[in-house]
Amino acid sequence: MQALHKEENAPPKKKTNPLYKTVWRWHFYAGMIFAPFLIILAFTGAIYLFKPQIEAVLYQDYYDVTPQGEKMAASEQVELVKDSYPNATVTSYRPGEDPGRSSEVNISTENGTTTVFLNPYTGESLGTLDSDDRIMDKIEEFHGELMAGTTGDRIVELAACWAVVLLVTGLYLWFPKKKKNLRGTLIPRFTKKRKIVRRDLHAIPAFWIAAGMLFLIMTGLPWSGFWGTNFQNAATNTGEGYPPSIWTGSAPTSDVETQDIADVPWAAETLPVPESDGNGLTPVSIDDVVSTADQLGVHPSYTAYFPADQSGVFTLSAFPPKAQDEATVHIDQYSGAVIADYQYENYGWIGKVVAWGITLHKGTQFGIINQVISLLICLGIIFVAVTGFYLWWKRKPKEGLGAPKAPPAKTMRGFVIVLIALGILFPLVGLTLVIVWLVDWLVIQRVPRLKRFLHA
Repeated sequence: MQALHKEENAPPKKKTNPLYKTVWRWHFYAGMIFAPFLIILAFTGAIYLFKPQIEAVLYQDYYDVTPQGEKMAASEQVELVKDSYPNATVTSYRPGEDPGRSSEVNISTENGTTTVFLNPYTGESLGTLDSDDRIMDKIEEFHGELMAGTTGDRIVELAACWAVVLLVTGLYLWFPKKKKNLRGTLIPRFTKKRKIVRRDLHAIPAFWIAAGMLFLIMTGLPWSGFWGTNFQNAATNTGEGYPPSIWTGSAPTSDVETQDIADVPWAAETLPVPESDGNGLTPVSIDDVVSTADQLGVHPSYTAYFPADQSGVFTLSAFPPKAQDEATVHIDQYSGAVIADYQYENYGWIGKVVAWGITLHKGTQFGIINQVISLLICLGIIFVAVTGFYLWWKRKPKEGLGAPKAPPAKTMRGFVIVLIALGILFPLVGLTLVIVWLVDWLVIQRVPRLKRFLHA
């Protein structure tokens, strides 16, 4: 009777909110699957932030020259390269953004593409770099597509989109359910038990970097192959594309996009490439193209791309550190006339927002301050991902994954609406949600051994 009396007067067990369990379940699975990719993205992104400083050290002998008098004409520099590489095709010329910077002439051979660095004052060759040898380009490729082409691009995009799900669910789990002081909400409780400290070291830093992480995700997505392409098409089709004022005459009806012939800013990637008028006539000199760039005030970091054929155009592309200095210019190769002049001030509001987002994402818009802030966010992402894994490892049972059990379906309606909204905003998330539900319904729930392993 005494034992029964104690049992009757024992405090009831605390019940977990079904919605909380649902959110925790999705946060758990999203973290287990995509956190490793977020670590990769944060790590490679942190390195790429310092591309200017790293390349300045790695390629100092190629980049740095001592100013001495007048620079050689661009045509003279190009001819020197042609003489040294008679079987190559010159594809572009970059004059260098300041007096102490070398010129670059890109050539194409049967073995690939190569950059020849020249001292613009003496014509001396400072060396060559094959495209495959540029370390930071490899870092960028790994960051953007895991060096796996289209498949890698989709994986990176999927990880970035699911990171938004991680953020939304994580903020819900972090949000204090009752009044608390700063400790445990904004400041870790180092004096509490270890499991509380582990929780705080994951949840609280995640809160502090949430806005920065979301910013990096959303400013990186315009580069993605699926979401970014659809977003860019939508921006153009809604009237935020290319205003008539950038064209001299009627806008071309070309199927060739500028991104197919040159490396240009995001806003100009789908700009149709016009044709030169005067097939068979003598093309203008690269010196005339350089003179046009100076007259238009194009940022000196531009690259001049040569026409690929007799109907092609010269293309000036300035993709400098600051968004407001971007420019893309198409020039008739025979008359030297400017056919399209598309600079930052011509962008629609979407193009301007994306341009700023990209330069902030790359850490170039505000120099070292921009780099340091972005670096701290990247390090924070790595720290939160690692502490999340550690938190799971210390909590998981000896056997099984320890995933939160699924609550009754009727308790998930509100959260399902949120997931559907995220699935519409990020189609790849929606697709994987359907796949996950099918796997859970058709496989996990019907295989007792697998079910016990996941939820033990």
